[in-house]
Amino acid sequence: MGKRKTKRRSNSALGVTSYFKRFQVKFARRRAGKTDYYARKRLTCQDQNKYNSPKYRLSVRFTNRDVICQVIYATLAGDVTVCAAYSHELPKYGMKAGLTNYAAAYATGLLCARRLLTKYDLAETYEGNEENLGEDYNVEAVDGERRPFKCFLDTGLVRTSTGARVFAALKGAVDGGLDIPHNDKRYAGYDLQDKSLDTDTLERYIKGGVVAEYAEEMQEEEPEKFEAHFSKYLAEDFDPTELEDNMDAVLEAIRENPVHEKKARSKPADAKSWKPKKLTYDERKAALKKKLEAIVASA
Repeated sequence: MGKRKTKRRSNSALGVTSYFKRFQVKFARRRAGKTDYYARKRLTCQDQNKYNSPKYRLSVRFTNRDVICQVIYATLAGDVTVCAAYSHELPKYGMKAGLTNYAAAYATGLLCARRLLTKYDLAETYEGNEENLGEDYNVEAVDGERRPFKCFLDTGLVRTSTGARVFAALKGAVDGGLDIPHNDKRYAGYDLQDKSLDTDTLERYIKGGVVAEYAEEMQEEEPEKFEAHFSKYLAEDFDPTELEDNMDAVLEAIRENPVHEKKARSKPADAKSWKPKKLTYDERKAALKKKLEAIVASA
């Protein structure tokens, strides 16, 4: 007798292919290229002996027109933002244009720090660094007072090269009185060969001196290009060549009143309603009666 042939059915025919796969898809924000989970894990995981005390981080993000500084902590339900500051708030303090440069990043970090310390009544205890902005500064705890507010820098996906704007926001937050572990190796003006920080260069970057020099040079050599390149400055009647001179007043104004003022919201008079209004029982009964009368009249 010949051997009986049996037809073997594959796993795909059984419809169980996915159960035998070893491939694991990555998180949605990793697939979209929005979150570095290797860094996020280390910024959010807290030691177990901290007894559920939040681990704060200073998140610095850049868009084409804005600088965003937020102090955040993670929970199982999601991240909670404690305080936030945006560079589009700087025109209120006197910086009307150039809201994404090095000076704007520093001012936004300073605004976030002063706003946070004001919220927790620590602004008078830890005033930060107001003089010699080019020198590296670290806040020190005051005896008999609450410890300084500690958080960690969250750079996101930005490249952390020497002179990057993200470290300008860090410098502003540190000078504002926050305790953020750091060193001066990534500030503008740091020489990698000599391993030293040029404080004059850093202060010039912080106050926008580099932008002012570039604008002045362009105004003399290429006036047409100057008007096009600095059109937003000129539209706001804000001379870019005087940016360095105006930054002292901007930083002083931030320290005087860092609190965010909420705008009063009122419902517009001609507000559109896209959903039909729900009728009451009497209104529905009257509409039905009117409809029946129309049918009878037509008959």
